[in-house]
Amino acid sequence: MNKEVFKTLAKINKAVLPSYTKRNLDLSKASKIQLAIIGWRVYVTKRALD
Repeated sequence: MNKEVFKTLAKINKAVLPSYTKRNLDLSKASKIQLAIIGWRVYVTKRALD
């Protein structure tokens, strides 16, 4: 996909999705939904930077 699409999606993610690093979330205690959100944010961020 286009790089600008992922940059826009990353901005939307930052505004809408919660930041678990600010909440000091322990990954070993994270729920499946929280892990999915973290994985999605990592995927979009990586694609936006490439």
